Amino acid sequence: MNISLIEPLGVPESVIRELARPIEEMGHSFTYYDTKTTDKEELKKRSHGQDVVMIANNPYPAEVVEASDELKMLAVAFTGIDHVGLGACKDKGVMVCNCAGYSDVCVSEQVIGMAISLMRKFPVCDETVRNGGTNAGLAGTEIAGKRVGLIGCGNIGKMTARLFLAFGAEVVAYARTKRAEVEAMGVKYVSLEELLSTSDIVSLHTPNNASTKGMIDRKAISLMKESAYFINCARGPIVDNRALSEALNEGKIAGAAIDVFDTEPPLAADYPLLGAKNTLLTPHVAFLTKESMVRRAKIEFDNVVSYLSGKPENVCKI
Repeated sequence: MNISLIEPLGVPESVIRELARPIEEMGHSFTYYDTKTTDKEELKKRSHGQDVVMIANNPYPAEVVEASDELKMLAVAFTGIDHVGLGACKDKGVMVCNCAGYSDVCVSEQVIGMAISLMRKFPVCDETVRNGGTNAGLAGTEIAGKRVGLIGCGNIGKMTARLFLAFGAEVVAYARTKRAEVEAMGVKYVSLEELLSTSDIVSLHTPNNASTKGMIDRKAISLMKESAYFINCARGPIVDNRALSEALNEGKIAGAAIDVFDTEPPLAADYPLLGAKNTLLTPHVAFLTKESMVRRAKIEFDNVVSYLSGKPENVCKI
């Protein structure tokens, strides 16, 4: 079979070549493109004649899937697959495999870091010191003893729960599927309304799909306590960021930390959250650590080898 990795994975090419060796030893061809592209015609060119295409988090639209006549398997080096033309994959019988698990540690650590930064006012503290100020008015608040609400409690949510529990927080969750191992950790499942209205910290951990897009809307935000903090390291389109910005500016919630947006940074100068009060913004970096990039590259290549061996792993339901 012909296999192509059509964009970089954030690791040295020497790592790519080493990971590709088992594929080539099995008698398959492997091609690597070391530049990113969002041009559909270039994506079609890179995918032409390939049985397996390997991507990361750049868009891979339906038009490209439809034009790739030989495509049988799409390996995605990401947890979410909403950037892929899934309808076309389903119609053509293309298997889609993701890299679930590679970012559990780094995303959950970022959530904790963001919570601490918001609650202890680190950005303001830094600015204050640089401007010759003191600690007057900078008393923060602690995670210990607070109620943390996790919207979605898959692998990343579970890891996040474990970390918040270690800080002495009470953790509740809202999820479509209840997991016994999560409850065994001491996490209580509650309704979305109860979670929003009673949590001191609300952290989002759901995929972006038809059932979750826009779920954190003006009504949902209005249920939150004025003292609550909101964190989103999941997907931007799940949240009405204009409504969130208005709530922040009107003091209806205490603060927000956001890593994901409706579009990838750079953001437009008039993007609502850029002018919101008590807001910490990061440019979609929660998944991005040196360690996680190596993990996802290994998982993606393992997924391809497993597929070629007739034992596919991490197959996504589409």
